[in-house]
Amino acid sequence: MIWLYFLLAATVSVDSRPRQIERSRDYDVEHYRIELRLDEKTHSFHGQARITLKPLKDGFALCELDAETFTVLEVKDAQGALRFEQKPGQLAVHLRRPYQYREQVSFTVSYEARNVNVDPEKYGMQKGYDLGLSFKDEAPGHPPLINTLSFPEGARHWFPSNDQPNDKATADIIATVRDGFEVISNGLLVDTTRSGNTRTFHWSQREPHSTYLFALVAGPYVRVPDTGGVLPINYWVYPKDVKDAVRSFGRTREILQFFEREYGVPFPWAKYDQITIPRFGGGAESTSATVIGDGTIHDEKADKDYPSHWLVAHEAAHQWWGDLVTCRTWSETWLNESFATYGEYLYSKHSLGEDEGALNLALKRNRYLEEARTNYRRPIAFDRWETPNQNFDRHTYEKGAAVLHMLRWVMGDADFQRAISHFLKKHSFQSVDTHDLLIAIRESTGQVRDAFFDQWIRQAGHPVFEVRWEWLEAERAVQLTVIQKQTPYFETPVDIGVTTAAGKKVERLQIGKRQQAVFRIASDSRPRMVRFDEGNRLLMEFEFPKSTEELVYQLEHDDAMGRMWAASQLKGRGAEAALQKSARGDTFWAVRREAVQAADADAGFFSERAKDLRPEVRAAAIRRLASYRECAFLAERFRAETSYVVQAEALRAIGGCGDRGQIPLLREAAAMVSPRDGLRRAAEGALIALGEK
Repeated sequence: MIWLYFLLAATVSVDSRPRQIERSRDYDVEHYRIELRLDEKTHSFHGQARITLKPLKDGFALCELDAETFTVLEVKDAQGALRFEQKPGQLAVHLRRPYQYREQVSFTVSYEARNVNVDPEKYGMQKGYDLGLSFKDEAPGHPPLINTLSFPEGARHWFPSNDQPNDKATADIIATVRDGFEVISNGLLVDTTRSGNTRTFHWSQREPHSTYLFALVAGPYVRVPDTGGVLPINYWVYPKDVKDAVRSFGRTREILQFFEREYGVPFPWAKYDQITIPRFGGGAESTSATVIGDGTIHDEKADKDYPSHWLVAHEAAHQWWGDLVTCRTWSETWLNESFATYGEYLYSKHSLGEDEGALNLALKRNRYLEEARTNYRRPIAFDRWETPNQNFDRHTYEKGAAVLHMLRWVMGDADFQRAISHFLKKHSFQSVDTHDLLIAIRESTGQVRDAFFDQWIRQAGHPVFEVRWEWLEAERAVQLTVIQKQTPYFETPVDIGVTTAAGKKVERLQIGKRQQAVFRIASDSRPRMVRFDEGNRLLMEFEFPKSTEELVYQLEHDDAMGRMWAASQLKGRGAEAALQKSARGDTFWAVRREAVQAADADAGFFSERAKDLRPEVRAAAIRRLASYRECAFLAERFRAETSYVVQAEALRAIGGCGDRGQIPLLREAAAMVSPRDGLRRAAEGALIALGEK
């Protein structure tokens, strides 16, 4: 699951939240058969859910289910009506007799909901999030639609269930809709029938999965098939979006095949569908039927600014991490989301190269660090929350991904992959917790990683280092001092790169749980550069004062992440020649962008860089031009630009120029259609800056 989320304005006291424990259950649901008749005109539905379960105790006579939004009309078994009570959030069914342990029980609940309107904020969700089953009237961006969002506790709003991630079941979903609608759900399509002006679709999910992964989407969708292999893969989009569907989803089969190799486990489901829905900023990894925000569909121009492959990869990774194996409770949600977010990095590195992968991971670290600095710090596996989605933050997504990368480093690639493959195979179609992963690591590799998990998964925070080095001429050695500025102290290996005229050597040091450590590394001559965390593996903050001479050398010779850091550190140091050389000629666009941001140059330099091949560099150059009042040039760049994001930067810069002669251009831009409404918002902001209402 991924959606757009925002930092809260104030620091949050997470430890004051109530402690949550896994809910006990006295039965195991084996199968749901859900039949729904949907009426999009009245926003209503009528349902029948036959629930087949087995007790986990003797004398099982009362079955309690999660049930909200709808009204239960009747409950019956094969012999007739059963007594029931419906309370807020709960349905209690009195069975005909006490059942014994593992004796099969089956009953059917009839229910209905009229004028459906679930308030997501009541359940701790963001305003606008369509929890449960929602009806969407036709709007400028989409046709009339019906869709469910069962994450994290939305299934109970459209069928009675044990709506907890620790209870997995198979399912049949049978939906009747108006003629002209398609219905997409989990599993395989068994049958489609037509009766009068309605159509009925029967989908069957034959492998067990958790209720939050149940999905149903209906509307006048067009199926765009991927015909490149045996596994059925389809993209379900609005009729207007057919021409752009492959641009957004065309890498799906390649991504699934990559993860099959990476995880050592074949794709576990009968097919894979991706279905676009409105008013949704990310994706939800419903088993074999991911729903994804329709904003991921875009034209060719937008593709360079808003590529979809990272989101497709995230949701595809969930088909293993979250769907095949599922967190036992929402306190353990990192087992779903951290692995899926790490999957983004893995595919980025695979498809775009080492530098892009390293940048992807660096951005994840920075997003976590921003949350840690401005909001709160908590353990990744954390049992204090009021609603489940409080755990779906940057600690779970980005910090978890960075920690998995460190775990892979300390274990070694082969052992890490062997361990996660063993874990997935051992716990297929089951719910799991962190301890299960530790056991799988121990069973498959012999490595005991409890201390690593205690420090990085069960403890809050991260190390903050102050690093310095000095050359000991007489001893022919580099003396490295490492100070930890936070508590508790962390224990971690770290690779140190020492580069001299003769070349580079890398030495691994062990930092202990103490405030200060001093190391000596033999070196035949004074180093030109010393790198702390060679290879960019640690999740940390650090201060590492360096001379301008060393930073210039690093800017020219280090890896991409080191060059980016050196450029940022050279700002204001008078190293303009080196920064401008980097901004013009570095092979990696992100280094060029960092050098543009650090340079102290004239308008001519930034005007030149505003024509770089990469839009990210052009956008940075135009931001710098805003203070030079180059209004005519900015207007010309807006007209010539092929990137929506760079055009928006040009509009904002025009607003800062003070040239009211550009108002007609800004009004024209405000009427343009663009992804995320970026041009309109930028143009209106510029108009306000120029004193226009």
